[in-house]
Amino acid sequence: MPQEQETRSRESRPPREGRPREEGRPRDEGRRGDRGDDRRPRPEGPPEIDIDKLIGDSLYLDNQAHGIVSRMRDMDSATKSQLRRLYNAVRRAYRAPENERQHEFVMLRARLAYTIARHSLRSLDQMERLLLQVTRKNDSRGYERFKDLFEAIIAYNE
Repeated sequence: MPQEQETRSRESRPPREGRPREEGRPRDEGRRGDRGDDRRPRPEGPPEIDIDKLIGDSLYLDNQAHGIVSRMRDMDSATKSQLRRLYNAVRRAYRAPENERQHEFVMLRARLAYTIARHSLRSLDQMERLLLQVTRKNDSRGYERFKDLFEAIIAYNE
């Protein structure tokens, strides 16, 4: 019964203002966003930084730093002071005693994730993923190269 009443009330409504709906055409056809399978795939962002290449190749590190800074200028409004604070945290984690270094970098990743989310710094997502690789590998050269990469980002952002 309630369904019959709803159908009757729809039928008794006056037509909507605007473009009339063509007979036989489904209501959703032709709307933007409802294109079905012909949508273009959305780019997933820059490729991940390879920690092994970062450790072994200084030019790779330099290119990655340039790429991140250019994305920051295009995408975000990261301030120099935000980056400096993060870099100081990276330096503190790097100077931690060797037996505590992995823990410090794990906590740094949490801090970086918070800063990215809080200030919408999507260009630093790549750094967060790299930091995950570094902490999983738990290699002193990886920590050093991460610090070097962040230092290069600070320098190129000036």
